[in-house]
Amino acid sequence: MSKQSLAPERPKAAEIVAGRLVRFDRTVPPVRRIPLALARRFFQICTTAAAESVGAAGLTPLEFAVMAYVNRLVGEPDIDQISLAARLGIDRNSTSLLVERLEAKGLLERRVNGADRRARLLRLTPSGERLHRQLYSRAFAGQQRILAPLSAAERETLLDLLVRVIESNRALARPGTGRRKRGSVRAEPSKR
Repeated sequence: MSKQSLAPERPKAAEIVAGRLVRFDRTVPPVRRIPLALARRFFQICTTAAAESVGAAGLTPLEFAVMAYVNRLVGEPDIDQISLAARLGIDRNSTSLLVERLEAKGLLERRVNGADRRARLLRLTPSGERLHRQLYSRAFAGQQRILAPLSAAERETLLDLLVRVIESNRALARPGTGRRKRGSVRAEPSKR
C-alpha cells in the first residue's frame, strides 16, 4: 500500500470555496458561505425588520403573519387552522397558540366550519382588519428596505430564485425539523 492511499482525502477546491467565511464589516460576525448559514442570517434580518414594523402595536412578526393570511384586503378570510399552519410553515399547536393570542386581543375570530364541525375557520374582527390596514404598508416597507441594496430587477430575481429553491425542496419543509424532541437529554460535556 502506498502512503498516498492511507492519507486522508483532501477537500476539493470547490468544497473549500463553498465553506469559506463571508466577511462583512467589523460589526457583523462572519458566516459560512453555505445556504444554512446565509439563510439563518437573512431570516434574522427579516424577522428584526418585521418586529420593528409591528412591535409598537403589541404584535410579534408571527402574529402579524397570521393577520396577513386571514385579512380581507390581501388574505384568505375563513381559512382553516390546518391550512394556516401549512402557509406559515409551523406546526398546528403553535398555530393554535397564535390564534388564541390574537383572539384574546380581539383581533381574530374563530368559527366552526359548517361542512366539517371539527375545523375552525379564521377571520379578522373589524378591529383586526383596521389594525392590519394600519400596519400593512409599514410592514411591507420594512421588508422592501431589506432588499434596498438590490436593483428592482435583482429583487425580482432573488425572489424568483428563492421561490424556485423552496418549490424544489418542498419535501424538506417540515415544521419543527431539527428541534430536540421533548424528554431527550442533552449530551453531557466531556470532563477533562
